[in-house]
This record gives sequence, structure tokens and C-alpha cells, in this order.
Amino acid sequence: MDEQLSVRAPVEVQRVKKIKQKKINKLRYAEYYDQQELLDKLYSDSQQGVIFDKLMKHIVSDANIMMAYRSIKRNTGSKTPGTDRLTIRNIEQLEPEAVCNRVRNILNNYQPRNVRRKDIPKPNGKTRPLGIPCIWDRLIQQCILQILEPICEAKFFDGSFGFRPLRSAENAVNEVYRYINRSHLYYMIEVDIKGFFDNVNHTKLIRQMWTMGIRDKQLICIIKKILKANILMPDGTLVAPEKGTPQGGIISPLLANIVLNELDWHIESQWGENPLAYKWKGGVAPNGTFSKGSSFREMRKTNLKELHIIRYADDVRILCATKEEADRTLYGVAEWLKKRLDLDVSMEKTRVVNLRKSPGEFLGIEIRTKRKGDKDVVASHMCRKAIERTKVALKEQIKVIQRSGNKKKAIANIQLYNAEVRGIHNYFRMATDITADCQEIHNSIYKSMYNRLKPLKKCSLSPHLGDYKNYGKCKRIMECQGHYILPIAYASHRQTTGKKKAVNLYTPEGRRWKHENLMFKNAFLLEELYKYPVRNRSIEYNDNRVSLFAAQRGKCAITDKEFLCQEEIHCHHKNPVEKGGKDGYNNLVLILKDVHRLVHMKKQSTIDFYLSLLRLNDKQMKKLNHYRELAGLPLIGQEA
Repeated sequence: MDEQLSVRAPVEVQRVKKIKQKKINKLRYAEYYDQQELLDKLYSDSQQGVIFDKLMKHIVSDANIMMAYRSIKRNTGSKTPGTDRLTIRNIEQLEPEAVCNRVRNILNNYQPRNVRRKDIPKPNGKTRPLGIPCIWDRLIQQCILQILEPICEAKFFDGSFGFRPLRSAENAVNEVYRYINRSHLYYMIEVDIKGFFDNVNHTKLIRQMWTMGIRDKQLICIIKKILKANILMPDGTLVAPEKGTPQGGIISPLLANIVLNELDWHIESQWGENPLAYKWKGGVAPNGTFSKGSSFREMRKTNLKELHIIRYADDVRILCATKEEADRTLYGVAEWLKKRLDLDVSMEKTRVVNLRKSPGEFLGIEIRTKRKGDKDVVASHMCRKAIERTKVALKEQIKVIQRSGNKKKAIANIQLYNAEVRGIHNYFRMATDITADCQEIHNSIYKSMYNRLKPLKKCSLSPHLGDYKNYGKCKRIMECQGHYILPIAYASHRQTTGKKKAVNLYTPEGRRWKHENLMFKNAFLLEELYKYPVRNRSIEYNDNRVSLFAAQRGKCAITDKEFLCQEEIHCHHKNPVEKGGKDGYNNLVLILKDVHRLVHMKKQSTIDFYLSLLRLNDKQMKKLNHYRELAGLPLIGQEA
């Protein structure tokens, strides 16, 4: 049995909600390790222009390191080795204290290991260079990211959507639709920055961070070393980068957004954030933002250019009212990027598009306008490249299904095919004419499907569709090898959603839209669990112990009684350690101390004593015997 540490007396807090809570994992992790108040304060201070010169104490705190471990441990990338061949498996076996001390020791005189370069194939046949840091460097980058993100979020422009919390590609596309339909901006500038991630100027980036108020000199020094970490190329040579942020590094997307944030504000300062936009009173909108409608009406009477920027990472689009304004803006932006950020624009790929005559492209969506009544409105499709790639990919997967060899493999390959179909539908349904695009793909692949997957027949829907519940009204589902094949043609447009300005990870009011805090009677114990980990146990064991406490709402998994102190919380391995059981989340459960003893007891007199002490009902006995059976012990009580 696992010995637990004794703790202080309980404190009364709010009762558990019985309804299912809204949850964002990042926020839940902050709750587990009591970091939310700190992150909120960093965000608030950043909004007020506070200078941050003592951030390292927060970065190297036990709570921040434990939260960083939890954030990266389930990422697929954490199982990919760096140049030292280590993965998250090598960290999860260590004790929490050892992990925290190791991170602090590394940062005392930080020198990142070489970054492994991996070339990832792109759909167009080219490759994208990916930098894979070593696992300890990734953990350190996550520790830094967690503290820097709220500071930077307070300074970022609202029209930036890439790699930011609670923002998505759909929000970015919706913003483009909104400016076309409501503001009648029909000229789109497609800005292509040459090799952005490989050409970020390190000196300029550090200056931008300094301007944002990030002035902890030790932290700045560490970030410089991360940027200049040697890259081990596939041929074994070492390259010392003079510029760029390595794609694959945990902190790289944040650094990239810091660089281009200056472009966002430069463009928006010419219209949306122009001082004149606040001159005429427009009141306050329900979401808390200042209404600028009256100001914009007056500004349109001047010679100011009306333009708006929408950015997703390095994918930049600027919408203008006239071709002349768009042409001037294009060359102005190219010159500004070169002089201010030392970035080049590819003039071959950068262009101005009149959306009323020809389509523009953004995030895989082909956007143009069509006449509807007396106005032009958005009409969008999957881009042509995406359609052709989808045809090829689905045809290849059909061949794989045909050549599976046995029914089990065929069903697994059908599931992969269905996953591709669902992925296409889920992403591209923001295109207004997605139905026509998917019908075109269906017409192209149906003959191949019909000829290769015989016998193929229509089937009636099962009431238990699971992942296929969105296809419940579809009459075109086919059956092969006793399994559903989803029709690519069954797709319809879903109205895009914009990001509500009130939604924010770092304010209590903003979180209520997406997330509900954990609230149960003995929530104080959650803090005790991470502050006082079980000694001689791994960081994985202790981290999962915290997760289980929240998942079980602070109650015993067998008796459903609330834990009153840490001493009576025992963490039970379903598959015993001596039989190869690991410290994974699915192999652990929290139960009361006396119940844990009863799970492991073999002596009948002792079993009888604990049964009389605990007075378990039939349902509780069934759970108890389930865990005894998993542990290879004989059943007791009514099921013996």
C-alpha cells in the first residue's frame, strides 16, 4: 500500500456543482497548481504598463515546473527524442523534487543542447524544416511560455489569431467575412513573407520584448541562448543560427507573434486605432468594447485609407476599400517590413486581389464575392489545391482498405478513411460552398470506391453511431466489412463564429464563457496534494494523483465519501506495481485509507473487521471486488 503524508486540518469552501463543467485543460492545470491568480496578475499588470524585471522566480517555482510537466507530458512531441535521445519517459520516472531541482540547476548556467533538424514533407512536394529540442529544453521552454504568455496577451493586437489561446483559424476567416460583408472592403492584399520563421532578427526580437516590459536580464539571456542553440543537421553537421526561430520549439510561436505584433499595430493605427476613431462618442458595446461606428462614418469623409489586418501566424491579409489604397498599402508594408523588422516580402507571391472579379486565398479557403440583391457578399470554397489533395488522399486510402488482407485491418483502415472525411468536414465547413466542393470530390472518388470495395451497399443507421452522430440524418452512408463508410459528399456550411472580445483566459469574467472553476467542499486538499507530494514516488504518480482528486471531485472512488485530510487519501494501482503496473493515470484511483487496506487484505479475520467498520453496501462491495479482482485477489463479501 502507498503511504501518504499527513497535512493540516480542512477548511470549508464551496460545494460541488452537480452539472458537467465547461473545461479548458490549460486553465484546469493552472487550478491544479494554484497558478491562476499569478497569471491573472501578470496579465493585469501588463495592461497597466508594469515593468517585469523579476520573472525568473515565477519561472523556477515548483508549481510552475509541475504545471509545465503536466502540459507537455501528453503531447505527441514529448515522445520524440532530441539529440540526447531522451523523451518524457525519462523524466516521468523521477521524483517531483528531483525534476524541479534539475530544472533550476540547468537554468543557473543555461546552455541548451543541440536542436535536432527534421525535414517534414509538405503537400506541394517541398519540405518544412522542424527543430526538435531535447526534452529538458522543452520543459524549460514550457516553464517560460507559461509566465510570458499572459504578459504578451495583454499587448497583442486583437486581429491576430494564430497560436493564441481561445483563437482559431475559423475566427480569422470569420473576421475576413465580416469586413467584406459589413464594411464592403473588396480588395485583399495577400502578403507573403519570405521564410519568416528562418529570418527573424534576434536583436529586434529582444528589443520588442524589452519594449513590452519583459526586462528580466537573466530571462532575456536564456531566450537569446534558446534562439542561438546549435542545430544538428540530418547530415551530422552543426549550424549556429544567426537569425530565425526554430519551428518545433515550444516557445517559437509566441516569439513569432511578438515579432509581427508590431506590424499589426502599425496597420491598425492607420484606421481602427487611429486617434480619430475615438473622437466621436459611440458608446460602449455589450461586450465591453468602444463602439466606433460614428467615428468611422466621419473618418470616411476624410482622405484616410480604410484598411484592416487579419493575421494567422505569418499568414497576413489586409483588406482595403479601393485598388489605389491597396496598391499603396502593399508597397508601404513591404518597405516597412524590410526597414523595421528586416524581413523580405516575396513580390511574386504578394498581390492585390479584387474579390469581386477573382478569388483570394486564406488558410485554405478560396474567398471571393457574388452579387446578392443590391450588394456583394462572400462566396467561398475549399481552395483548388486542397480539393486535389483530398481526391488523391482519399483514393489512396481506398486502395489501402482494399489491400488490407483481413477484416480487422480493413476496419482499422476504414476508420482512418472516416477520420480523414470528418477532418475535412470539420475544417472546411466554414466555406460557404463546401457542399459543391465535397460533391466534386465524391464524384471523383466514387467510381474507385465502388470498384475496389465490393461488396459495398447502403445500410440503415445504428442508433449507436458514436463519432458518427453528426451523420445521423444521412441516407448515403455505405457499409463495407460490416463497418460504416462516411460519404464525403455529406457536408454543409456552418456559420463561422468570431472570437468574443470578452472571452479571455486571464480574467475571471473572461473565463466564465469557456470554463468553470473547480468547486467542491474540500478543494483545499488540491493545493495540499501538489505542495506535499508522496516521497519516493515519481512525478508522473504525483501529478496523476492531483488529476484524479479533481476528476473524482475529492471523493473516494469506492465509497463516494469526501476526503477530509490528505492522510486518508491513498492512491491505488489497479494493476499492482509488482505485476508491472505503471504510474499512468488509467492505472490509478484514489480511495480511503481503510478501503485501500481492505482491497489488499488476505486474512479473513482482518477482512471481517474492516467490513464491519466500513459497512459497505452492495454497490460499494461490487466496486471493491472489481479492484481486488484486478489485483489478482479472491472476491469477498456477497460475491465471494
